[in-house]
Amino acid sequence: MKTNRRCRALLAVSLNLMALLFSTTAFITTHWCEGTQRVPKPTCGKEKKTNCLNYSGNETANETNHNVVHYSWETGDDRFLFRYFHTGIWYSCEENINASGEKCRSFIDLAPASEKGVLWLSVVSEVLYIMLLVVGFSLMCLELFHSSSVIDGLKLNAFAAVFTVLSGLLGMVAHMMYTQVFQVTVSLGPEDWRPHSWDYGWSFCLAWGSFTCCMAASVTTLNSYTKTVIEFRHKRKVFEQGFREEQNFLDQEAIKYFRERTEEERAEAGDLRLQCLHSCSPN
Repeated sequence: MKTNRRCRALLAVSLNLMALLFSTTAFITTHWCEGTQRVPKPTCGKEKKTNCLNYSGNETANETNHNVVHYSWETGDDRFLFRYFHTGIWYSCEENINASGEKCRSFIDLAPASEKGVLWLSVVSEVLYIMLLVVGFSLMCLELFHSSSVIDGLKLNAFAAVFTVLSGLLGMVAHMMYTQVFQVTVSLGPEDWRPHSWDYGWSFCLAWGSFTCCMAASVTTLNSYTKTVIEFRHKRKVFEQGFREEQNFLDQEAIKYFRERTEEERAEAGDLRLQCLHSCSPN
C-alpha cells in the first residue's frame, strides 16, 4: 500500500513539474501565433536590389531625376512581400525586410482598446495559474518527502489536489481569453500588422500541454487520496469485523464458563445439603 501510494505521488509530482515548465516557457515566449503579413515591396536602391520594385531599370537616373514618372509592370501579389511574424502574450515580432533580424513591438499596444481589459485579465490569470502550480507542486513534494504520518499525507494530498484543479481552470480560461483577443486583433488591429495568414505556434501547444499535464496531475492526486481513504476504510471494516467476532467468541466463552461455574456451584450446594440432611437426621 505504501509503495503504491508513493508511486502515485511521484507520478503526480512529475506531471505537475512538467505543467509548470511548459506554462512558464509558453508565458515568456512569443510563438503563440505565427504566420505571414503582406507588405508592399520597397523601392530598389543601392543597398536593396532583390525583393523590391525597380521602376526604370536605371537606378542612377531614378535617384537624380525626381520629376520622371515611374512605372512598374508588377501587379497583384507581385507588388507585395510576405514576411514572417510570430506573436506572444507580451510581444509581436516580425521579419525586417530592409535589414537582417527581427523587429518587435508590444502586443498589448497592438490590441484594440476594447480588448485590452480582456488581455490584461488573461495575463493575470496566467500569472495566477503559474503561482498555483508552484503551490501545488510544493505541497506534493512535502507529501512525498516530508510527510510524518499517513493522516498528514492525506491532508497535504487533498490541498494539493484542490490547488492543482484551480490552477488548471485558471489556465484554461487564460488561454481562451488570449485566443479571443488575438482573433479580434487580427480583424481590428493596425493595418501594418494585420496577418495575411496565421496559425497557432509551438508556444500555444505548450500552453495547452501544460493544462493537460496539470489536469492529469490533479486527477492522479485525487485518485491517490481516494484510494488511500478507501483502503483505510476497508482495513477498519475488516478490523471491526474481526473485533466483533473475537468479542462474540469471548462472550460465548465467558457465558459457557459462568454456566459451568453455576452448575458446579449448584452441584456443590446440593451435595452440602445432602450431607447436612444426613448429619442432622436421627440415628
